[in-house]
Amino acid sequence: MRFLNDLGPAHDLTYDDVFMVPSRSDVASRYDVDLATADGTGATLPLVVSNMTAIAGRRMAETVARRGGLTVFPQDIPIPVVSEVVGWVKARHHVFDTPIELAPHQTVGEALSLIPKRAHRAAVVLQGRRPVGLVAEADCAEVDRFAQVKDVMSTDLVLIEASTDPRTAFERLDAARAPLAVAVDEAGELVGVLTRQGALRATLYSPAQDGAGGLLVAAAVGIGADVVPRAKELLAAGVDCLVLDTAHGHQERMLEALRSVRALDPGVPLVAGNVVSAAGTEDLVEAGADIVKVGVGPGAMCTTRMMTGVGRPQFSAVLECAAAARAKGKHVWADGGIRHPRDVALALAAGASAAMVGSWFAGTHESPGDLMQDAEGRAYKQSFGMASARAVANRTAGESAYDRARKGLYEEGISSSRMYLDPARPGVEDLIDEICSGVRSACTYAGARSPEELHERAVVGIQSAAGFHEGRPLTSSW
Repeated sequence: MRFLNDLGPAHDLTYDDVFMVPSRSDVASRYDVDLATADGTGATLPLVVSNMTAIAGRRMAETVARRGGLTVFPQDIPIPVVSEVVGWVKARHHVFDTPIELAPHQTVGEALSLIPKRAHRAAVVLQGRRPVGLVAEADCAEVDRFAQVKDVMSTDLVLIEASTDPRTAFERLDAARAPLAVAVDEAGELVGVLTRQGALRATLYSPAQDGAGGLLVAAAVGIGADVVPRAKELLAAGVDCLVLDTAHGHQERMLEALRSVRALDPGVPLVAGNVVSAAGTEDLVEAGADIVKVGVGPGAMCTTRMMTGVGRPQFSAVLECAAAARAKGKHVWADGGIRHPRDVALALAAGASAAMVGSWFAGTHESPGDLMQDAEGRAYKQSFGMASARAVANRTAGESAYDRARKGLYEEGISSSRMYLDPARPGVEDLIDEICSGVRSACTYAGARSPEELHERAVVGIQSAAGFHEGRPLTSSW
């Protein structure tokens, strides 16, 4: 990457401060762009879901990995739970989504509480393991909440064999004007469901998978005294990437923890952070990190900069840290500050191998929280920072009341924030489509066929706030 006019900036830059200049290109189509990462994780998209409790759960991990990204489970989830979830995610189908399952005798109230957990907005009713009906929210409207789903379900199912290719499944759905197809195995038992959009996506994306064909998952671990035994347990559980995570990654305790985990010869990529300087990056790489997590303060839930004055504008942080990591043959993830597809493209142009997304993905059906509505009927989910009082309370639940209260005095994060679902893009796959469309187009403008080429070819300029505002679309006339 180079700056327009070959002049470096006079001050540090955020993503909003910069733009890319089109270059001569022989990349005719965005479909000619391969977005697979080169950082050794095996991800086929440069997207990582942040290790935040309100965002990174099993549904998120399954869905994102199916499309090629990676989800990092938070460090404060008990190991037995992580182990069970890792096994569950790895066993998911590469094409068919995992549906909500109901028995015929379950109530409409139960159906309504579960259906919002999935973006396809329906539940499959099973007799044993055989699908006998489909329940959507519309079927439950103005129905007694104690009524049984067998009395409201639709029995007009589009059944397809698990071996059906996505194009054929799409044509079946299109001809039937049906919202989704139910896939069954040779015994007629449920395998999964597929929407028309899901069928299209199955031909556009490649799943992120391990050598045995299981979907990829990552997990975070703190840098406390239990870092080595916990890392061993996570590796035994089958995680494909291990993330050593703390707010201030450039400290002796992180370096000691990193050396200890590297000594285990983990056999999977080792990520560590967070830092915002070349010196921090170099120290983490020398201590054993394959990938360095970059970002202090740019996240939507983070109050670090306002509380402490510590941090750095994210574009400049990624640019400097990526250069330091590349000089040593390693990589960085750009963690935080991602609010638009352009931000992902700019992070890759600056040299990141992937962008970590947090709060933007919190407002989707796949995030762990319950779907709620405000007074105006707008759907949202609650999100919170991992250094907030709420997160600290969860993390210290096993400690004494005194120690918990003492630690609760200091917080650097928002404990409750409403992340509204975009009615046009309520699922994480909708956001992935939007992001990948933007990043692929950015590559074609730069004449790049991969994120690596984007970094090599990108020409970046600096703009005023008015320049950024000029680029924003208008939803109504001025």
